[in-house]
Amino acid sequence: MSEVRYMLELAYRGTAYAGWQRQPNARSVEETIDTALSTVLGAPIKLVGCGRTDAGVHASDYAAHFDFGGELPPRLLGRLNRYLPDDIALRGLYEVPTDVHARFSATQRSYRYCISHAKDPFRPDTVAWLPQLRDLNRERMQEAAALLLTYDEFAPFCKTNSDAYTMRCTLTESRWDFGVEELCYRVSADRFLRGMVRLIVGMCLQMGTGRLRADEVRRALDRQERLPRPLSVPACGLFLTRVQYTRTSWCRLDS
Repeated sequence: MSEVRYMLELAYRGTAYAGWQRQPNARSVEETIDTALSTVLGAPIKLVGCGRTDAGVHASDYAAHFDFGGELPPRLLGRLNRYLPDDIALRGLYEVPTDVHARFSATQRSYRYCISHAKDPFRPDTVAWLPQLRDLNRERMQEAAALLLTYDEFAPFCKTNSDAYTMRCTLTESRWDFGVEELCYRVSADRFLRGMVRLIVGMCLQMGTGRLRADEVRRALDRQERLPRPLSVPACGLFLTRVQYTRTSWCRLDS
């Protein structure tokens, strides 16, 4: 029987993991789900994810594909969810064309970074609390976020030693929402660089405290060089919230 390609929709809390990607000496989300799939299907399975999230980063909407040549058992998602730990949930399963790729077929990804105004003992791993950053200027933060929409290369917001083949990204959303209890940064693009969102949030916060000026950010982007005072915020507040595809010929399965 020839192999069929399947796409999984899932969510996970990344606190206990060294990121999505399999690591030689650390627990990853990918390896955890690979093991569950291989056990239930009785064959070695290798997932391909829509992207690499860092250690401690979460995903409320994530996609990964795998190829399998056998017959899927009934109620597969239910069986897998019982097998998997509580911080990983599989939400949907689709049969997709063989040329659909979880990473390269994605047309847009969206992230959210949330910061609580007060220490929250009930969400210490899923929202950031940054007491050292006080009296933030919201107008400057919004200015910093909007500034990014005028550029298409983002070397200042890429971690060092990245293997990215290009620094080009097309941003379609970059804004702050200021609530009573928390503030959230929202960003969408066709692709993201390693560590990009956490460095962008750090830049906006630096602008909000007056430690960084708009002309310094523009100069770094124009020259594609590091910011004078780069800040990468903690991983806990970051969520991958949406991955979009052109879903031609996707067939949702009731497994």
